[in-house]
Amino acid sequence: EKAVNLKKDLAEMQEWMTQAEEEYLEKDFEYKSPEELENAVEEMKRAKEDVLQKEVRVKILKDNIKMLAAKVPSSGQDLATELNVVLENYQLLCNRIRGKCHTLEEVWSCWIELLQYLDLETAWLNNLEERVQMTENLPEKLDAVNDALESLESVLRHPADNRTQIRELGQTLIDGGILDDIISEKLETFNARYEELSHLAVSRQIVLEQQLQTMRETDHMLQVLQENLVELDRQLTSYLTDRVDAFQMPQEAQ
Repeated sequence: EKAVNLKKDLAEMQEWMTQAEEEYLEKDFEYKSPEELENAVEEMKRAKEDVLQKEVRVKILKDNIKMLAAKVPSSGQDLATELNVVLENYQLLCNRIRGKCHTLEEVWSCWIELLQYLDLETAWLNNLEERVQMTENLPEKLDAVNDALESLESVLRHPADNRTQIRELGQTLIDGGILDDIISEKLETFNARYEELSHLAVSRQIVLEQQLQTMRETDHMLQVLQENLVELDRQLTSYLTDRVDAFQMPQEAQ
Protein backbone atom coordinates (compact mmCIF):
# COMPACT_ATOMS: atom_id res chain seq x y z
CA GLU A 1 0.00 0.00 0.00
CA LYS A 2 2.83 2.38 0.80
CA ALA A 3 4.40 1.68 -2.58
CA VAL A 4 1.08 2.44 -4.28
CA ASN A 5 0.77 5.75 -2.43
CA LEU A 6 4.34 6.73 -3.31
CA LYS A 7 3.72 5.86 -6.94
CA LYS A 8 0.62 8.04 -6.87
CA ASP A 9 2.63 10.90 -5.30
CA LEU A 10 5.24 10.62 -8.04
CA ALA A 11 2.55 10.73 -10.72
CA GLU A 12 0.96 13.81 -9.12
CA MET A 13 4.33 15.50 -8.90
CA GLN A 14 5.01 14.81 -12.56
CA GLU A 15 1.55 16.08 -13.52
CA TRP A 16 2.12 19.28 -11.53
CA MET A 17 5.46 19.86 -13.26
CA THR A 18 3.86 19.38 -16.67
CA GLN A 19 1.20 21.98 -15.82
CA ALA A 20 3.81 24.38 -14.46
CA GLU A 21 5.85 24.07 -17.65
CA GLU A 22 2.81 24.77 -19.80
CA GLU A 23 1.74 27.73 -17.69
CA TYR A 24 5.08 29.43 -17.15
CA LEU A 25 7.36 28.35 -19.97
CA GLU A 26 5.33 27.55 -23.05
CA LYS A 27 3.08 30.62 -23.20
CA ASP A 28 4.00 33.26 -25.76
CA PHE A 29 4.27 36.65 -24.12
CA GLU A 30 4.18 40.00 -25.88
CA TYR A 31 5.35 42.92 -23.83
CA LYS A 32 3.84 45.96 -25.50
CA SER A 33 3.45 48.07 -22.36
CA PRO A 34 5.49 48.55 -19.19
CA GLU A 35 2.55 47.19 -17.19
CA GLU A 36 2.58 43.93 -19.16
CA LEU A 37 6.31 43.56 -18.66
CA GLU A 38 6.12 44.32 -14.95
CA ASN A 39 3.26 41.84 -14.50
CA ALA A 40 5.28 39.17 -16.32
CA VAL A 41 8.25 39.77 -14.02
CA GLU A 42 6.08 39.44 -10.92
CA GLU A 43 4.43 36.31 -12.30
CA MET A 44 7.79 34.65 -12.94
CA LYS A 45 8.97 35.55 -9.44
CA ARG A 46 5.89 33.83 -8.04
CA ALA A 47 6.50 30.86 -10.33
CA LYS A 48 10.07 30.54 -9.11
CA GLU A 49 8.94 30.63 -5.49
CA ASP A 50 6.18 28.11 -6.21
CA VAL A 51 8.55 25.67 -7.88
CA LEU A 52 11.24 25.98 -5.23
CA GLN A 53 8.67 25.37 -2.49
CA LYS A 54 8.07 21.92 -4.02
CA GLU A 55 11.66 21.03 -3.17
CA VAL A 56 10.55 19.94 0.31
CA ARG A 57 7.94 17.61 -1.16
CA VAL A 58 10.47 16.16 -3.59
CA LYS A 59 12.93 15.53 -0.76
CA ILE A 60 10.25 13.77 1.32
CA LEU A 61 9.38 11.59 -1.67
CA LYS A 62 13.03 10.76 -2.18
CA ASP A 63 13.55 9.82 1.50
CA ASN A 64 10.39 7.70 1.64
CA ILE A 65 11.33 5.80 -1.52
CA LYS A 66 14.83 5.14 -0.15
CA MET A 67 13.35 3.83 3.07
CA LEU A 68 10.96 1.59 1.14
CA ALA A 69 13.76 0.33 -1.08
CA ALA A 70 15.77 -0.62 1.98
CA LYS A 71 12.81 -2.60 3.36
CA VAL A 72 11.32 -3.94 0.12
CA PRO A 73 13.99 -3.90 -2.61
CA SER A 74 11.71 -5.22 -5.34
CA SER A 75 9.11 -2.46 -4.95
CA GLY A 76 11.67 0.19 -4.14
CA GLN A 77 13.69 -0.40 -7.30
CA ASP A 78 10.83 0.42 -9.64
CA LEU A 79 9.94 3.51 -7.64
CA ALA A 80 13.58 4.60 -7.60
CA THR A 81 13.64 4.52 -11.39
CA GLU A 82 10.50 6.67 -11.56
CA LEU A 83 11.93 8.93 -8.86
CA ASN A 84 15.07 9.59 -10.93
CA VAL A 85 12.92 10.70 -13.87
CA VAL A 86 10.91 13.02 -11.61
CA LEU A 87 14.09 14.42 -10.04
CA GLU A 88 15.61 15.14 -13.46
CA ASN A 89 12.44 16.81 -14.68
CA TYR A 90 12.11 18.81 -11.48
CA GLN A 91 15.69 20.06 -11.68
CA LEU A 92 15.22 20.96 -15.35
CA LEU A 93 12.00 22.84 -14.52
CA CYS A 94 13.75 24.75 -11.71
CA ASN A 95 16.63 25.73 -13.99
CA ARG A 96 14.37 26.87 -16.81
CA ILE A 97 12.12 28.94 -14.55
CA ARG A 98 15.13 30.47 -12.80
CA GLY A 99 16.57 31.33 -16.20
CA LYS A 100 13.38 32.91 -17.49
CA CYS A 101 12.88 34.84 -14.24
CA HIS A 102 16.44 36.15 -14.43
CA THR A 103 15.97 37.14 -18.08
CA LEU A 104 12.76 39.04 -17.37
CA GLU A 105 14.33 40.79 -14.38
CA GLU A 106 17.25 41.83 -16.60
CA VAL A 107 14.83 43.13 -19.24
CA TRP A 108 12.90 45.12 -16.63
CA SER A 109 16.16 46.50 -15.25
CA CYS A 110 17.16 47.48 -18.79
CA TRP A 111 13.86 49.34 -19.26
CA ILE A 112 14.22 51.21 -15.93
CA GLU A 113 17.81 52.10 -16.77
CA LEU A 114 16.70 53.45 -20.16
CA LEU A 115 14.10 55.67 -18.47
CA GLN A 116 16.72 56.97 -16.03
CA TYR A 117 19.12 57.90 -18.83
CA LEU A 118 16.29 59.56 -20.75
CA ASP A 119 15.39 61.60 -17.66
CA LEU A 120 19.02 62.71 -17.26
CA GLU A 121 19.37 63.73 -20.89
CA THR A 122 15.98 65.43 -20.94
CA ALA A 123 17.05 67.52 -17.94
CA TRP A 124 20.22 68.41 -19.85
CA LEU A 125 18.20 69.40 -22.92
CA ASN A 126 15.98 71.59 -20.74
CA ASN A 127 19.10 73.27 -19.38
CA LEU A 128 20.50 73.71 -22.88
CA GLU A 129 17.24 75.24 -24.10
CA GLU A 130 17.27 77.66 -21.17
CA ARG A 131 20.87 78.71 -21.88
CA VAL A 132 20.05 79.28 -25.56
CA GLN A 133 17.10 81.47 -24.61
CA MET A 134 19.38 83.47 -22.29
CA THR A 135 21.55 84.42 -25.28
CA GLU A 136 18.67 86.30 -26.89
CA ASN A 137 18.27 90.09 -26.46
CA LEU A 138 21.63 90.50 -24.75
CA PRO A 139 22.81 94.04 -23.87
CA GLU A 140 25.51 95.38 -26.19
CA LYS A 141 28.21 94.84 -23.61
CA LEU A 142 31.31 92.72 -24.03
CA ASP A 143 31.04 91.19 -20.54
CA ALA A 144 27.41 90.18 -21.06
CA VAL A 145 28.13 88.50 -24.41
CA ASN A 146 31.24 86.79 -23.06
CA ASP A 147 29.37 85.41 -20.02
CA ALA A 148 26.52 84.14 -22.19
CA LEU A 149 28.97 82.43 -24.54
CA GLU A 150 30.88 80.76 -21.70
CA SER A 151 27.62 79.62 -20.11
CA LEU A 152 26.42 78.09 -23.37
CA GLU A 153 29.77 76.42 -24.07
CA SER A 154 29.85 74.88 -20.59
CA VAL A 155 26.52 73.14 -21.27
CA LEU A 156 27.60 72.04 -24.75
CA ARG A 157 30.61 70.24 -23.25
CA HIS A 158 28.17 67.62 -21.93
CA PRO A 159 29.61 64.12 -22.59
CA ALA A 160 27.93 61.77 -25.06
CA ASP A 161 28.08 58.69 -22.77
CA ASN A 162 24.43 58.91 -21.70
CA ARG A 163 23.20 59.15 -25.28
CA THR A 164 25.28 56.08 -26.14
CA GLN A 165 23.62 54.17 -23.29
CA ILE A 166 20.17 55.30 -24.46
CA ARG A 167 20.87 54.10 -27.99
CA GLU A 168 22.26 50.72 -26.90
CA LEU A 169 19.61 50.00 -24.26
CA GLY A 170 16.80 51.02 -26.59
CA GLN A 171 18.14 48.92 -29.46
CA THR A 172 18.57 45.89 -27.18
CA LEU A 173 14.94 46.02 -26.08
CA ILE A 174 13.62 46.75 -29.58
CA ASP A 175 15.61 43.85 -31.04
CA GLY A 176 13.96 41.60 -28.46
CA GLY A 177 10.51 42.83 -29.46
CA ILE A 178 9.98 44.27 -26.00
CA LEU A 179 8.12 47.59 -25.67
CA ASP A 180 9.38 48.29 -29.18
CA ASP A 181 6.60 50.73 -30.15
CA ILE A 182 6.86 52.75 -26.94
CA ILE A 183 10.66 52.83 -27.01
CA SER A 184 10.81 53.75 -30.69
CA GLU A 185 8.46 56.67 -30.05
CA LYS A 186 10.45 57.84 -27.01
CA LEU A 187 13.76 57.63 -28.88
CA GLU A 188 12.37 59.41 -31.93
CA THR A 189 11.03 62.27 -29.78
CA PHE A 190 14.26 62.55 -27.80
CA ASN A 191 16.55 62.40 -30.85
CA ALA A 192 14.49 64.99 -32.75
CA ARG A 193 14.63 67.41 -29.83
CA TYR A 194 18.33 66.74 -29.29
CA GLU A 195 19.17 67.42 -32.94
CA GLU A 196 17.05 70.59 -33.03
CA LEU A 197 18.44 72.07 -29.81
CA SER A 198 22.03 71.06 -30.53
CA HIS A 199 21.90 72.68 -33.95
CA LEU A 200 20.31 75.82 -32.50
CA ALA A 201 22.86 75.99 -29.67
CA VAL A 202 25.84 75.61 -32.00
CA SER A 203 24.40 78.30 -34.30
CA ARG A 204 23.99 80.65 -31.34
CA GLN A 205 27.51 79.82 -30.22
CA ILE A 206 28.90 80.83 -33.63
CA VAL A 207 26.88 84.07 -33.62
CA LEU A 208 28.10 84.94 -30.12
CA GLU A 209 31.71 84.18 -31.04
CA GLN A 210 31.45 86.47 -34.07
CA GLN A 211 29.72 89.15 -32.02
CA LEU A 212 32.35 88.90 -29.31
CA GLN A 213 35.16 89.12 -31.86
CA THR A 214 33.57 92.24 -33.44
CA MET A 215 33.11 93.88 -30.07
CA ARG A 216 36.70 93.16 -29.09
CA GLU A 217 37.98 94.60 -32.35
CA THR A 218 35.78 97.67 -31.89
CA ASP A 219 37.00 98.11 -28.32
CA HIS A 220 40.58 97.81 -29.51
CA MET A 221 40.01 100.42 -32.24
CA LEU A 222 38.38 102.77 -29.74
CA GLN A 223 41.25 102.28 -27.35
CA VAL A 224 43.80 103.08 -30.06
CA LEU A 225 41.76 106.11 -31.13
CA GLN A 226 41.51 107.28 -27.53
CA GLU A 227 45.27 106.97 -27.10
CA ASN A 228 45.84 108.94 -30.33
CA LEU A 229 43.43 111.67 -29.22
CA VAL A 230 45.21 111.93 -25.87
CA GLU A 231 48.55 112.25 -27.62
CA LEU A 232 47.15 114.83 -30.07
CA ASP A 233 45.62 116.78 -27.21
CA ARG A 234 48.97 116.78 -25.46
CA GLN A 235 50.74 118.09 -28.57
CA LEU A 236 48.15 120.80 -29.22
CA THR A 237 48.28 121.88 -25.62
CA SER A 238 52.05 122.09 -25.94
CA TYR A 239 51.73 124.21 -29.10
CA LEU A 240 49.30 126.58 -27.43
CA THR A 241 51.51 126.88 -24.41
CA ASP A 242 54.48 127.75 -26.59
CA ARG A 243 52.30 130.20 -28.62
CA VAL A 244 53.35 128.50 -31.84
CA ASP A 245 51.52 129.70 -34.94
CA ALA A 246 49.44 126.92 -36.49
CA PHE A 247 50.73 127.65 -39.98
CA GLN A 248 54.23 126.75 -38.80
CA MET A 249 53.07 123.25 -37.80
CA PRO A 250 52.63 120.10 -39.89
CA GLN A 251 49.37 119.74 -41.75
CA GLU A 252 47.88 117.19 -39.28
CA ALA A 253 48.52 119.54 -36.38
CA GLN A 254 46.82 122.42 -38.26
